[in-house]
Amino acid sequence: QVQLIESGGGLVQTGDSLRLSCAASGRTISSYDMGWFRQAPGKEREFVAAVRRIGIFTYYGDSVKGRFTISRDNAKNTLYLQMNALKPEDTAIYYCAAGTYSTRAHEYDYWGQGTQVTVSS
Repeated sequence: QVQLIESGGGLVQTGDSLRLSCAASGRTISSYDMGWFRQAPGKEREFVAAVRRIGIFTYYGDSVKGRFTISRDNAKNTLYLQMNALKPEDTAIYYCAAGTYSTRAHEYDYWGQGTQVTVSS
């Protein structure tokens, strides 16, 4: 099993940047494909980005493409999400997940508790 803890969320203004981190323990993340999802109040969980085990292949949701960058440091057992040009519609709880390279939440086996990102206009 792997335990995931997200950090780096906060309150920012439109156009600002944030970097989320997801620290893993219990097992190395090199055993997993990793992803970021987000969920806004009253909405379904939305795919944000995914990265293959060795970090070469990435995939992004249309709403964040060109603004967000997913990366991983397997040596540090940490996943990252660099978020630039933030918009109010990016406001959500952001979750990291470990599992199979996919845009579908049910393909991921392990989830963090989430970190809140709020973007004010």
